[in-house]
Amino acid sequence: MDFRLKVFYTVALRLNFTKAATELYITQPAVSKHIQELEETYKTKLFERNGSKIALTPAGKILLEHTKNIFEIYRDIDFDMSSFRNERQGLLRLGSSTTISQYIISPVLARFHQKQQEIKVNLLNGNTEQIENALINKEIEIGIVEGQSKNQSIKYVPFIKDELVLVCSTQNPFVKQNEISLEDLKAMKFITRERGSGTLEVIEYALKQVGVKLSNLQIEMQLGNTESIKSYLLNSDCFAFMSIHAVGKELKNNELIVLDVENLTIERYFYIITLLGKSNALSELFIQNISSYYNLKL
Repeated sequence: MDFRLKVFYTVALRLNFTKAATELYITQPAVSKHIQELEETYKTKLFERNGSKIALTPAGKILLEHTKNIFEIYRDIDFDMSSFRNERQGLLRLGSSTTISQYIISPVLARFHQKQQEIKVNLLNGNTEQIENALINKEIEIGIVEGQSKNQSIKYVPFIKDELVLVCSTQNPFVKQNEISLEDLKAMKFITRERGSGTLEVIEYALKQVGVKLSNLQIEMQLGNTESIKSYLLNSDCFAFMSIHAVGKELKNNELIVLDVENLTIERYFYIITLLGKSNALSELFIQNISSYYNLKL
């Protein structure tokens, strides 16, 4: 039954039998057989099938919630019982928004693995909105994101401070100016992140405070990750507001340059997010490791 529930859980998340089979290292007919047996056990349909597409039935949605809770309890049991052997074991599902996963979290994960080699960490990458949704849907236990939506079911704890700076290629004609005015911004071509990005939300809010709307800017393109934006900047005369953590190598190599904007400073915190009222020993252990690595009091 446990494995059948794992098959159901995987299909319910992916809504695709083929992807579930690949993820579980079993055949698609085996996936179909496990789902069929579950439906026979509960005498109800768990998925609606419409050609190649599937969707959860009301019964399937209820079973998914129970399955999430069951697997959460199992993870807690594995970790708590392994502690009695002084060899902590378990699975930590972590989510991180793009900038953090690419430039911030890797050294923390490496140090955590050195200390806790029997704990497996699965890292989900996405924008802030996607990571918050994954937390709410209990697909992860901890998230680290670039902003906060103030969702009432999420606990936000400030992690480390960040600054968003205006950058462009060192070959851009604008680098000759000592300072960029707010009016200059309206004549410049920008590359931005996609909607749902915590970075974009922070930029939009900061510009609004100084009387500039995002719609006032000439946005040439929206790209889904930081590396793509940097590559675009290096091959164009465009500009972007980016995390100072993300451009360190390019600044050092004199490929990108930071431009000062009059009366505009964009600072923010990265946040550790967990579900309100939900805490477990494994998550707390990881948060302690983060805080000690950065000498924080969380």
